[in-house]
Amino acid sequence: MQQFLALTSPGIEVLLVEELKKLGAEQAQQKPEGVYFNATMEQAYKICLWSRLATRVLLKLDEGEVETKEDLTKAAESIQWHEHFSSESTFAVDFVGTNKSLRNSQFSALVVKDAIVDSFRALGEERPSVSKQEPSIVFQARLLKGKVTFYLDFSGRGLFQRGYREHSGAAPLKENLAAALVLRSGWLEDTSKPLVDIMCGSGTLLIEAALMAAGVAPNTDREYWGFDAWLHHDEDLFVTILQDAITDSVEGLEDLDIKLFGSDMDGRVLQTAKQNARRAGVHHAIDFTVKDANSLKNLYGKKGGTILFNPPYGERIGDLPEMVQTFAELGNIFKQHFMHWRLCVFTANIELLSLLKLSSFKRNKLKNGPLECQLALYNIDEKQLEKDAQLESEFSGQDSAFANRLLKNKKALKNWLKKSEVECYRLYDADIPEYNVAVDVYGEYLVIQEYAAPAKIEPEKVAKRLQEVIYFAPKTLGVPAEKVVLKTRSKQKGTNQYQKVAESKRFITVNEHGALLKVNLWDYLDTGLFLDHRKTRQIVAEKAKGKSLLNLFSYTGSVSVQAAVNGADSVTTVDMSNTYLNWAQENFALNKLQSYKYQFIQADCLKWLKENEHKFDVVFIDPPTFSNSKRMDESFDVQRDHIELLLDGMKAVAEGGELVFTNNKRNFKMDFDKLAEHGLNAKNISEVTRDKDFARNKHIHNSWVITRNVD
Repeated sequence: MQQFLALTSPGIEVLLVEELKKLGAEQAQQKPEGVYFNATMEQAYKICLWSRLATRVLLKLDEGEVETKEDLTKAAESIQWHEHFSSESTFAVDFVGTNKSLRNSQFSALVVKDAIVDSFRALGEERPSVSKQEPSIVFQARLLKGKVTFYLDFSGRGLFQRGYREHSGAAPLKENLAAALVLRSGWLEDTSKPLVDIMCGSGTLLIEAALMAAGVAPNTDREYWGFDAWLHHDEDLFVTILQDAITDSVEGLEDLDIKLFGSDMDGRVLQTAKQNARRAGVHHAIDFTVKDANSLKNLYGKKGGTILFNPPYGERIGDLPEMVQTFAELGNIFKQHFMHWRLCVFTANIELLSLLKLSSFKRNKLKNGPLECQLALYNIDEKQLEKDAQLESEFSGQDSAFANRLLKNKKALKNWLKKSEVECYRLYDADIPEYNVAVDVYGEYLVIQEYAAPAKIEPEKVAKRLQEVIYFAPKTLGVPAEKVVLKTRSKQKGTNQYQKVAESKRFITVNEHGALLKVNLWDYLDTGLFLDHRKTRQIVAEKAKGKSLLNLFSYTGSVSVQAAVNGADSVTTVDMSNTYLNWAQENFALNKLQSYKYQFIQADCLKWLKENEHKFDVVFIDPPTFSNSKRMDESFDVQRDHIELLLDGMKAVAEGGELVFTNNKRNFKMDFDKLAEHGLNAKNISEVTRDKDFARNKHIHNSWVITRNVD
């Protein structure tokens, strides 16, 4: 009888204990690090072949008390390593755990490796080689509560990998987690009833379910086992157990007479699912159909069954607004078409579950990789409908203060939008403190920006309000969920305002007062077009008509474009970022503005301004509130440094010209006295530069026209 440790994903341990007992393990005991158990070699081989839930099985070799590096070396040297593998085999060491002296697991692994190598040298044998890629044998040392335990990686890494998945979807479930979800769903208690996955992706849930129903040993196709190079491995015994497992599996597949159903809106990933099912030998038991979950109907029989699915997570794939709409509609679909069915939803977006308006009878906490998840179980029956009646009004339009305000704002802007040439505007900006978001319209698209909530507000309440926002905003405005973009905006400390959040490289073109502008709603917190500066752009464009313009800190050049479209004689656009400067040039190309009169300069704007010797009729400066970009020699703070910036800026202003200065710092205070000392006058035009959609926000930006005093 040997001692073992089986590893698995968090939340599966209790299921693994039961599985190990059924496979013959003795004294199985769950601990935070895994499940400890005793087994004979015959039982251990069987566990490796038949376990669906373990990710790794480790065989205990020895243990010792450890506090220091010297203790670790001594403990490792006490093992007769030559009795476990030959010097002709390559090896690797994994180390798990730290203490005050052994703070780095890689260093600790190196200590153990050295001890192993030295033990062979001490016997006059060849030094075994370490291999990081494909070692013949792997050992693991685990440091816990002052004790180090040495293990042979008996099964080998990735025991959950069944071998039927050559390809998978964008965010696949590990097979052992999928098996745990099937077990938790309860479907295996009566496999004569259908099992349906309405967002099946590459099919892992259904394939695991079919293999479990057939009684197939999940690990018979592994090409490598951790015990292959172990000197105590009994190959004849293992082959006998392997052949028995293969025979049982083949018979199970031949006798399998069930029907599972999988659907997904992505036809390409369904092709992968079909290939995976075919490799697993269960393709005849699963029907895959291209279908949107929202068009779900009960075509699987009326006797009841189980719906088990793992929707896309907002953190990975899928658009959260789409998920909100989908979940809200699915709740009604389940109640209308799936009475007396079991519903099982596995998700990291726990808040979405409330949109189903169903009452779960059980929830299991698990982890999918680093994500905290829950499996929520529901029985769709008469009791459920009684409970749901109490929840029915939760998202009704008449009770939503946010939806009402959105409609009110839309009505207030109706006449203004008809008269103006504007298709991008702000409809809502944290008007109600509880709904701390901004809602912007970009043509056919809706952008919802969630502001960071105050720390005193409970995260559950914040999530609840956001659900309501992303549920009602598209519904109230008649925008399809796939054209809703959700962003989270927090206060930026010590960084530039143009923070990247994704990498989709998707752009749309919008029209503002006759100028075409390219915007990106997906990749950055800011879209490439500051909506609150719309009127400012018109004012600058009017001032620059027939004149020369310098646009400093130009971002994507929208001010430059408006000026050029409105007849500026020349436009010089300066920004530190090549990305935004290229974007500005693309905006010019959109409007067929190509001329030597339009210059684009990539430079540190502050440094360039100090060295500049050219004069311009109009200078526009819209600096960041704060920046410490690596490309800048020093940090910049608009309150602290605005006088120096304006003095340098005025040196670039031609006789009789003017400088338009704007910034977004709340409670910014202009130093009039300092300006007066240098013969300059500042006129506040903030009220004039706020268009109707920003009229309610007095602090959205500050705008000034700086001119020289005339004697």
